[in-house]
Amino acid sequence: MHRRSVRSLFAIPLLVGIFGLAGPAFAGSDRIVVLLATGVVDNVLAGYLAEGIATAEADDAAAVVVELNTPGGSLDATQRIVSSFLGARVPIIVWVAPAGGRAASAGTFITLAANLAFMAPGTNIGAASPVGSQGEDIGGTLGLKVRNDAIANITAIAEARGRPVDWAVATVAEARSSPASEALTVGAVDGIAESLSDVLAQASGRTVAIGGIDRTLDLATATPGELAMNPFQAFLHLLSDPNISFLLFSIGSLGLLFELQNPNFVTGILGGLAVILAFIGFGSLPLNVAGLLLIALAIVLFFLESSVTSHGLLTVAGLITFVLGASALFTAPGDPTGPLVQVAFPLILVMAVTTGAFMALIVGAAIASRRLMGSPGLVGGPSGGLGVGLMAVVRSPLQPTGTIFVSGEEWSARTESGVPLSRGTEVRVVGVEGLTAIVQPEASSSTRQ
Repeated sequence: MHRRSVRSLFAIPLLVGIFGLAGPAFAGSDRIVVLLATGVVDNVLAGYLAEGIATAEADDAAAVVVELNTPGGSLDATQRIVSSFLGARVPIIVWVAPAGGRAASAGTFITLAANLAFMAPGTNIGAASPVGSQGEDIGGTLGLKVRNDAIANITAIAEARGRPVDWAVATVAEARSSPASEALTVGAVDGIAESLSDVLAQASGRTVAIGGIDRTLDLATATPGELAMNPFQAFLHLLSDPNISFLLFSIGSLGLLFELQNPNFVTGILGGLAVILAFIGFGSLPLNVAGLLLIALAIVLFFLESSVTSHGLLTVAGLITFVLGASALFTAPGDPTGPLVQVAFPLILVMAVTTGAFMALIVGAAIASRRLMGSPGLVGGPSGGLGVGLMAVVRSPLQPTGTIFVSGEEWSARTESGVPLSRGTEVRVVGVEGLTAIVQPEASSSTRQ
């Protein structure tokens, strides 16, 4: 009897271990890590998701829920995310939300790579066909290479997660896109969930494979907690928003334009910084160089308006070019995971109106300045200006052109007779020609050849 009792003590752990391998409940913690994956898929988002999964693994979390809403993104970033999902030691659940959201292009690969996938009502998934930089089909050997690589990639993901391979391939080969109901019918996702609590309720009790071992989820008592991006990640990821990138480029360009017209260093530095940040965002987006050049041409036309008498025609041409460039700033992606993005038309309209008002002030100031410069008696200045009859002192020798100091300001000047005058000679202003004073020496002053 004693020996049997001892054997039973050894047999009980063994039996527990055997049954545990068959399907233990994965509930090492009552915490569920929620990660928000919104906007364009870039390397910042990929790093954020990888760090979030690592944190969940370290905390022995019950699961990771990725709330996904994306138009697509970088192929490199997509592959990083897929690798993080497939190699995770914690269950990964993707929830395409909110209603009206999508898992397009890169989002399709990411959703299929999750252990479980759910979609909110009114969402869609798919449209992962590779196209050229102008939205055209890629022909020849290159087209076959890109297409076959994308098909092989999404096939491998679908097979690893038990998703319908035919449907997955169709999203690449035929640009197939499905609403939530159809995606559920074909088995691309595991359910339709209206809220996060609905996602957890439907996921609880399901069996998933983690590290080759089947585990049954027990999320009934788990508490979800959002793990947000750190401020630096959030800022860099914000730059990949097409509207933010466009806004930064437009404002930065106007700042540089203002710096050229009124040197003050502040607007130049801030404008240059905004343009640099815009190009950081452009790096994650399917930038259309033609659209960018149109916007640059518009800025050139705005600059010429302040120096060429066009009565506002250059401004009108610039605004038209600006709107056309903004509308064509982004094009169809060049790879199967690229985002389908464009600048919001209301933002284009607001920027066009704002730029028009800005240029109206410049044109008005230029017209007033030209009228003032054309008057025979006076050119205005902050210290009183340049007037006929005023006394001045030669600052740099007039040979016959130089500068004079008058009314607290330095002005270009030339002698009326063409006779050179040395520095320090007292002269009288006898006329104004544009921004150049016409002077003659006072009788008491010495004239030097």
